[in-house]
Amino acid sequence: MRAPDPNAGALLFARYAYPPNELGYCGADDARTLLQRTAAEAVDHDLRRTLRTFEGAWPYLELIAHASSIADPLDARVVEAYWIGNSLLDHVDARLMDGSLEDRFRPHLSLAWEVLGEAAALGAKPHHSYHVLGVYPYVGLLRTGVIDQPLTVLERCRIRWGRIESLDGATAVVTSRPLEWDGHRLRLGAERPELVTTSSGGSALSRRLEVGDWCSMHWDWVCDRLDVAQVHQLSTRTIQSVEAANAAPAHVLT
Repeated sequence: MRAPDPNAGALLFARYAYPPNELGYCGADDARTLLQRTAAEAVDHDLRRTLRTFEGAWPYLELIAHASSIADPLDARVVEAYWIGNSLLDHVDARLMDGSLEDRFRPHLSLAWEVLGEAAALGAKPHHSYHVLGVYPYVGLLRTGVIDQPLTVLERCRIRWGRIESLDGATAVVTSRPLEWDGHRLRLGAERPELVTTSSGGSALSRRLEVGDWCSMHWDWVCDRLDVAQVHQLSTRTIQSVEAANAAPAHVLT
């Protein structure tokens, strides 16, 4: 049996971390180098150090690793759990989840802590989709009637899944289910095509893609090719996070 690739987790993390880094939302200030290293699968000490600058995601990796007695937060199983989803998320019980959220966010949220503090009881897990839907203030803004910009951010920032309908140079048309707001609750809408980026300057995040493949997307990029089991995990964990966000008290986080 071939030993697991010790660099697989760092590479997987980089695939999903680059799109918001390119936009200046998180991570270090050298997005082009991150893209080039990811495309070349060049994992070294410098890349691992860069990945630790993603302060939103890193504590979740530490939480998942701790709950599963895994030493390295960049273990591929841990990274997959956070971005896509797997059984490691179920090792994080409500006590650990609540404690982690309290340590990170209570000093900054004051009265809004009562909303976030109920996350674990509502079924939240340390999955990227819950960080987007439950920690960011945009669901609260939707409830005030501000729709377009908050919904766009929620849709683009979450990890989406879809099937590739066509490939053309540095772009692809992917059929996916968008996030919608019905005036009271979030839900996944009917499938529709979207145009996404697959490469820039010859550098791609994902492994080789073909028409008909399932893939994952973050912001405007295709991040990776997915198998059917990963699609199931990502959709299940996303729906779980949507339900937890819908069940949260109707306050705006500030």
